Amino acid sequence: MSTALKTDPNFHETGRRFFRDFSPGDEFYEHLIETHNGLSDEQSEALNARLILLLANHIGDLKVLREALGKARESA
Repeated sequence: MSTALKTDPNFHETGRRFFRDFSPGDEFYEHLIETHNGLSDEQSEALNARLILLLANHIGDLKVLREALGKARESA
């Protein structure tokens, strides 16, 4: 079964070069944690839900989204 879901590191920023492949992923993680700073658990859960829906809408491909849901469920 061929997959459209990208599971290898794929973080990038147009016009910017990174020294290591994982550096942009680390930068995203820092921004994610910073976004949650100062929020209650309930606010943090709501932020995660909104973020998931925004990114799912951006991806748009239901096949990719179903595969991502399955992979996430496997590792839960």
